[in-house]
Amino acid sequence: MTSTSRHTDPSTLRRALRREVPGSAAVLADEQDFTAMRRYRTFPFDDHRSYLRQMETLLRRFASQGVLTTISLFDPAAYEKYCADLALDPDRPDSRSRYTAEVARTGATLTYQGEPLTQLLPLLVEEADRQATWDHASGLLARAGTCEECGEDLGHAAFARATQALQQLLASLGEGTHHLVCSVAAGDPPLLAVLHATGRDGARPQLAESETLVFCTVLAAGFALRTPGGLVSRTTTAPTDRDATGDGAHDTVRGWTLGDTWPRPLGAAEVFTAYCTDADTGEPIPPEHRVDYAPGLSLTPPPDPHHH
Repeated sequence: MTSTSRHTDPSTLRRALRREVPGSAAVLADEQDFTAMRRYRTFPFDDHRSYLRQMETLLRRFASQGVLTTISLFDPAAYEKYCADLALDPDRPDSRSRYTAEVARTGATLTYQGEPLTQLLPLLVEEADRQATWDHASGLLARAGTCEECGEDLGHAAFARATQALQQLLASLGEGTHHLVCSVAAGDPPLLAVLHATGRDGARPQLAESETLVFCTVLAAGFALRTPGGLVSRTTTAPTDRDATGDGAHDTVRGWTLGDTWPRPLGAAEVFTAYCTDADTGEPIPPEHRVDYAPGLSLTPPPDPHHH
């Protein structure tokens, strides 16, 4: 009798069901966005720090109940446009709820696992930037058109070449922890993608899927548009017994320029100049300690049937 009542008690069943219904929350990550929302009469918060504390308390409560919650960013400008497009009153809690559900479906999200929001929000901003970069770059590829000679999709071909270039680059860099940055002058600000990889004992590097997709898409956009850009690798290698200085890891920076359908390696002097010059002022920057500025490695391009 006791066992039966435990499983049929309505409050028990509701709690059990709540654990199987995921939730979503959209967070105002910075003070500027928070201030923009204060113009709405029904927005109940006056202080951003207090708002974040209350949000974190709520999220922790859900987590303690076994409720899975996805976190996204609340963008006041996008919210205003969303309400205008759907003829919603932006000064209503249910409008904010509808927008939260929409960005959870279409925007960048992370799963809340009990960590402080101060730790999670920078990762969420990074993920949102990465998705925005991918959206822009993939849109450029989609508009690249087809080859007039053979009818091949130029965006698809450029992505295939970008994938080959990355595979060759990682194989050539070999051992060490690699930090790769690809920038393409396709708008303001330029497209920028970052990729991290570690090569050990000749094994194939393990890559984060989302980082790799964005990196290859940005590189492919550079190939398809033949627009100026650059590719930089910074490889950290652990000190060895032959390292007489014994003062820690050693970094090697290499660079390639973009502007055609394949990266062109820079010379050591070009890498040094590019890395040790302030991009805004043009003033020289002192070279870093224990960093070598080496020439870019030569990568073998596959045949380019569209290079007429």
